[in-house]
Amino acid sequence: MRSSNLFWAFVLILVGIVLLLGNLGILAGVNVWGIIWPLVLMAFGGWVLYGALVGPGALEVEEAAIPLEGAARARVKISHGAGRLTLGAGAGADQLVVGKFGGGLDYRAERQGDRLNVKMHVRDRGWNFIFAPNWGRTGGLDWAVALNKQAPLELKLETGASQSTVDLSELCVTDLKLETGASETRIALPVNAGFTRVQIHAGAAAVEISVPGGVAARIRARGGLAKISVDPARFPHVGDIYESPDYATATNKADIDIETGVGSVSVR
Repeated sequence: MRSSNLFWAFVLILVGIVLLLGNLGILAGVNVWGIIWPLVLMAFGGWVLYGALVGPGALEVEEAAIPLEGAARARVKISHGAGRLTLGAGAGADQLVVGKFGGGLDYRAERQGDRLNVKMHVRDRGWNFIFAPNWGRTGGLDWAVALNKQAPLELKLETGASQSTVDLSELCVTDLKLETGASETRIALPVNAGFTRVQIHAGAAAVEISVPGGVAARIRARGGLAKISVDPARFPHVGDIYESPDYATATNKADIDIETGVGSVSVR
């Protein structure tokens, strides 16, 4: 049995004993609830202090695979939240996703014509997570995700306070959407996907985008207090956009739209 379960079982037994003594009249004249609530608060405070002093335990890492189900293309939404996310190619020919998921994986897959729609998120840890919190775990919610590199993909990422490395260089991603908060994200765009549309909405974030050699790009970037840096040698500033000289005729190209608040954006 986990130490968190043992601890709270002991607290519940102690509370039950206090209530029983009150009902039996042994604690006559004593405000029983006046004892219980401070007792519970002190127990919770002690448990949090224990976690801070002793240090975190490791979250369970689940290995999982999502089959492609014969679909010709796929739409994948990953809601990760806090932690570290590493994403790239590497799934088998009959798999859409394969990987290791710290904290567990819940997903839903639905076939729509020739496209497989998949939504992935960290498994709900319920009340036990509240009473056994993730004290400063830096690697607890690490996800290492590999996708199928043959099927055309529409990819949506939702991340929070996270560090993400998204290597799409070997993937056929036609549409990438990133919504992120206080995070650090590095993205390598596809080398040979034809046309890729990229939409990024970031808060207090640092976003680095690498455009492979031989891939043209059109870039629109807007930011409040963000520092925006675009390589002018590859992407000259033309009006309100940055654009490769050969964008109109390029076989492989990316249309990149970035909206950010506080932080930095770099496109190279």
